[in-house]
Amino acid sequence: MPDRVFTGDTLLIRGTGRTDFQNGDPRAQFESLFGRLLKLPDETLVYPAHDYKGDTVSTIAEERAFNPRLQVKSVDEYVDLMESLDLPDPKMMDVAVPANMHVGLAQETVARSGWALSAAETMGVVGQSDTILVDLREPTERDKHGVIPGSVHLPYTDLQKNLEPDGLLHQLAGATAKRLVFYCAFGERSAMAVQAAQDAGLGAACHIQGGVQAWKLADGPLTRQ
Repeated sequence: MPDRVFTGDTLLIRGTGRTDFQNGDPRAQFESLFGRLLKLPDETLVYPAHDYKGDTVSTIAEERAFNPRLQVKSVDEYVDLMESLDLPDPKMMDVAVPANMHVGLAQETVARSGWALSAAETMGVVGQSDTILVDLREPTERDKHGVIPGSVHLPYTDLQKNLEPDGLLHQLAGATAKRLVFYCAFGERSAMAVQAAQDAGLGAACHIQGGVQAWKLADGPLTRQ
């Protein structure tokens, strides 16, 4: 578009997409970054495919100046940087890859399964003894955007551990199978968490469709930690 670019998983906000799996190629990515994207005007708005910290937009100038992955002088230096990151596989890789292969687990699919609440519906159950809100966001997101009152904080990165038979989510649900209502920034992580919880036997699990963004639009209350 004239004033903005949608950068997918190539240029992220203060990062770049991983190139160590799923047919990644750091040399091809370098060409996309330095041969195309960074040649756009400085004021061009940058919208990446996703950002797990709740950020939505940057600019070409900001990323050129502050993105640590872009502070290289050659393609070989970039390849060395990307190949030396030694990043662990995402903890939900075993859930995400099969979901991606089946065109992903869209929020709409979760809703059709009856596992989603709108922000307005969630307001009607907040504080009820049979409902537990579970915030899957990172601490920085909670600090920046606030927390739905009464939430339990269990980051998405710890989900697998918390879904084990003796994990915290089973303890929270208890023998009476209390309803777990997951939420995140926009609803994508929480949709994945719902599927994983259902697979782990927590049949009352659901999520807030649209996440904190939808909650804000519905004028839902937020507190600061």
